[in-house]
Amino acid sequence: MTVVKQEPGPEDAGDRGDPSGADDGYVPSRRRLDRERYRRDRARRATAVAALSTLVTAVVLYLVVVNAPGWPRTKETFFSAEYAREALPEVLEGLWLNVRLLLVCGVAVLVLGMLIAVARTLRGPVFFPLRALAAAYTDFFRGLPLIINLMIVVLGVPALRLQGVTVDPVLLGGTALTLTYSAYVAEVFRAGIESVHPSQRAAARSLGLTNRQALRHVVLPQAVRRQVPPLLNDLVSLQKDTGLVSIGGAIDAVRAADIIVGRSLNYTPYIVAGLVFVALTIPMTRFTDWVTARMDRQRAQGGTT
Repeated sequence: MTVVKQEPGPEDAGDRGDPSGADDGYVPSRRRLDRERYRRDRARRATAVAALSTLVTAVVLYLVVVNAPGWPRTKETFFSAEYAREALPEVLEGLWLNVRLLLVCGVAVLVLGMLIAVARTLRGPVFFPLRALAAAYTDFFRGLPLIINLMIVVLGVPALRLQGVTVDPVLLGGTALTLTYSAYVAEVFRAGIESVHPSQRAAARSLGLTNRQALRHVVLPQAVRRQVPPLLNDLVSLQKDTGLVSIGGAIDAVRAADIIVGRSLNYTPYIVAGLVFVALTIPMTRFTDWVTARMDRQRAQGGTT
């Protein structure tokens, strides 16, 4: 009697723990399975401990705050639901001005910052005056407090009574924001340009590219890609500082809250405006973190230089 040994088919692969139906001959060892199980258990324990610790901390802070002697008065002055409902529509209406300032000033800051950075990295003695002016610009506006810059531009320019020069506090405030932030962004771009290895430029020149072509097609793309996370951080800071244009009388979210506070003597509208800015900033911050982590993974895998 002849016994025929039947070979296992694809339908038997699932019984062996391979859901794909492909038998690659690999069977995890018991030690590896135990190690993976231990890692999963440790991750679950860490998550549980973190959640419990967060809950305990929140409860303790809540009890400390609500049991403070001045909490009833503080709650009435800063956390009034009635004034919050009154302030929210006006604050949101003013927030649209902050968003427009962010979009316009953000583009202007990136363009001006790039031009200043390129000017600071130009080579040759003939460009020394341009390099000196760019360096003086960045040194001055990085050292000048933003609030003082805003006061000088928003309050000082109209006092000059120059013919054809706008006195709109929104335009003047946006100009002041652009002047200050372009100095910071210029340094970010300059750091990116200088981080590109000189061999990149030399290789481009050996292929027949001019200095301008090498800068445009080889150096700048690498520099900008490397500096995306700090650039996004600067834009997040710019988004918050758009609220400072209210010192010139522009009705943005902060000024709208200030008007309500002036007539009600209740500070809840400030809390509402602050929470609105936080709600607008958090997505930008998380996007910045995501871009940073993604670029770090690509750099680790050799995907970007």
